[in-house]
Amino acid sequence: MLDIECEDARWQAADLERLVAEAAGAVLVHFGLDLGECEFAVLACSDARIAELNAEFRDKPKPTNVLSWPAEELSAAEDGGSPQKPEPDFTGECALGDIAIAYETCAREAEEAHKSFADHVRHLVVHGMLHLLGYDHIRDKDATLMESLEVEILGKLGIKDPYILDEGPDPGS
Repeated sequence: MLDIECEDARWQAADLERLVAEAAGAVLVHFGLDLGECEFAVLACSDARIAELNAEFRDKPKPTNVLSWPAEELSAAEDGGSPQKPEPDFTGECALGDIAIAYETCAREAEEAHKSFADHVRHLVVHGMLHLLGYDHIRDKDATLMESLEVEILGKLGIKDPYILDEGPDPGS
């Protein structure tokens, strides 16, 4: 079950529900999980709100693009290892956790990278979902694994590699 809470009205105009369903669905399909059996929430907020959350949970009082709170610790013990797969509870649902995403930071990053806002949001949702599934980017091999999964899943959505910088239109053309 997907629960989206829009604290910032600009997200409604961005068709966030569709973008989250597409991106999260692609992640869950990739890992053989059913969107209908997985429970997670997305908070669509502003930079001010995500800065508060970042300060409270990470001791970093500044905005960021996306934050994730996994329902359970699934990460691999060894650098570059695969996390544990989430298991359904007695009701048959897999509680994955929560994601918060900030409008202004997403919009600014998309513009700076010459990417569409929708594609950048899908990327950040994929990134957040991978965190909920135990992936991280603190250790080198974990970061490489997570990035390769993002690129693969986004590719299935028709989104090019977000880690290849697009310099934008050629000023001479």
